[in-house]
Order: sequence, then C-alpha cells, then structure tokens
Amino acid sequence: MQRDADTLRDTGVTGVAVRLETPRGTVTARSGVGDLITGHPVPLHGYLRLGSTTKTFVATVMLQLVGERRIFLDQTVEQLLPGVVSGAGNDGRTVTVRDLLQHTSGLSDYVSDVFPEASARTYFANRWRAYQPEDLVDLAMRRAPAFPAGTRWAYSNTNYVLAGMIIEKITGRTWEQQVHDRILRPLGLRHTDTPGTWPYLPHPHTADYQQFTVDGPLVDTTIPYRPFDSGADGSMTGTARDLNRFFAALASGKLLKPDELAAMRTTVPVPQDSGHPEGTRDGLGLFFIPLSCGGGYLGHGGSGFGYVVLAATTTDGRRTVTVSAHSRSADSQTAARQEDALRDLVDHALCRTT
Repeated sequence: MQRDADTLRDTGVTGVAVRLETPRGTVTARSGVGDLITGHPVPLHGYLRLGSTTKTFVATVMLQLVGERRIFLDQTVEQLLPGVVSGAGNDGRTVTVRDLLQHTSGLSDYVSDVFPEASARTYFANRWRAYQPEDLVDLAMRRAPAFPAGTRWAYSNTNYVLAGMIIEKITGRTWEQQVHDRILRPLGLRHTDTPGTWPYLPHPHTADYQQFTVDGPLVDTTIPYRPFDSGADGSMTGTARDLNRFFAALASGKLLKPDELAAMRTTVPVPQDSGHPEGTRDGLGLFFIPLSCGGGYLGHGGSGFGYVVLAATTTDGRRTVTVSAHSRSADSQTAARQEDALRDLVDHALCRTT
C-alpha cells in the first residue's frame, strides 16, 4: 500500500493519505507533504473534505425514511415538493425519489452555472458566495432536462440538493440534523460533521492545491469554493477512520433494513464515457465497481478544487479503505494518470486477502 501511495504521489499529487481497515487490523500509508510551504508531512489522522461522499449519507437517511414508510422510492418530486421542479421542460411529476438518488432524473447539474469559467480568478472572486438550496435548484430549472426521467443515467448534484430538501420537508428537520441523529451519533463518528457553508477544516489537515491552467501554478484551495458542495450534495467533512466505519456499517446492514439495503444496492449501468471505470454501476447513493480479482466493491468518491477522496468497501463490509489525494492537475492526461493510480490503490487494497 505504501508503494501504491508513492506511485500516486509520483504522478504529481502533493499529498496522499490512505487508511485500510481489515479483520486483522488497520494499515495506513502517507506520501508527499501536507503543506508545500512548510514541508510538514501529511497528518496521519487528518480531517478531509468528503465532497460528494456526502451523498451516501443523505441516501442512507432517505432509505431509512423509506423503511419507516414516510416516503416511497416511486413517489414523485412533485408530490413531495410541489412546483419546485418545473420550467424549461422540467416536470417534477415524472421524476421519482429513486431517480434523484440514482442519477436517472435527467435534471441539469447546477455546477456549470456557479462556476462557468475554470480559472483562479473566478475561484478567488466567488469562493465566499453561498447559495440556498432553492437557489441552486432554480438555476438548474433554467435548463432543459438531458433526457426523460428514468431512461438514462447522468450525474447531477441537483438531485441531492432536492433530496436534502425532501428530508427537511418530510421530517421537519434539516438533512444535517437527520444525518447526525441517524448515522453519526449511533456510530460514534465524532470527527465527522456537516459544516454547511463554514469554510475551514479542523486541524490537523492537509492543504489542497488546484492547478487551473496547464503548466500554471498550484493554487492553495484549502478554503473551498462555497457556491457548490455546500449542502446535501457535498458539504460534509470527516476523517478516514470515520468514513471507513460508516461504509463498513452500511455494507454490513447496520444502518438499513434488508429491503432498503437491497434497494440501495440495485444498480443501473454507468456510461463508459462518464469517467468511471468500465463496468461501474450506480445504486442509490452507492456505486459498484468491479475488482481485478473478481467481484467488486461498494463506494463513493468526492472531489472539489484541489482534492479527491474515495471511500470503498468490500460488499460484506469486512475490508474498507479511504484514500485522499490533495492536489489536482489541469492537464487531462496527468489527471487521468492520477485517477488510475488512485483506483489501482483501492483495487489492490481490497483484493489482498491478508
């Protein structure tokens, strides 16, 4: 695992951290530096931005509500949030809860509207701006859906903004409160949080660096770009230890009843041009990715300016790994090599039998 972490570092990633949990114990690896200015090492138990890994927590809450018969997967968004999904050909009467959680809604992803230009100038000019969930949905509703709901797959952060709104509508409490009450507190995940628009990570943490232009400088983006990933689609923070505990508990059936866990693990194929490994399938807030040694793993990744995190577990929850990379390249070929090295690391960690 240390060799794999070093290989990922050698692709140009400034800092790498890995934590693997197995029945025989815990293995950790670090490579690179935690800060380019000080040269301090990557912290062993550092705090991470979880990015879109937040979606798995939100989907778990939604499925718990399904198990309580407070919502149903085939209910439409219009029934739950009347009038919210409409305009430009969008129709909440055709989009179901299942479509939101599985990214088969066809709804536009709001992200392109809040970050239209990939530049450091845009990042610094807008990084403190925050939107309400309703504002983000309104932005997405200005664009026509990519396809009729339920007919294809396309990743859209808008889906989970709506999921967070549904949780609050049904329970009378925010999705953040529900995640704390239903997941974090019962599992004892004391180092995981839902900070909303609060921009600072607790210490210790590794600095994140984004290269906005090919051959350009690495820009410190440890303070995130608040217009996106500040809600139910990607705002959570935590540690690798906590993230491993969550995914292990989820896969082993400690958070969902059998029917709801089976629904979460019922998948649709992900298109090969979507940037995911060949054979990837998407469930409800949980991806299934083939392993080189046979079978596959369950997991979800998260990314933002300057960081990528991937949490993964064997289907029985017995081996769980979280890897974080703390810089991102603007060069597409370099970025592809980094992504391959990260996924190879996860594959090797979960394929080993000792």
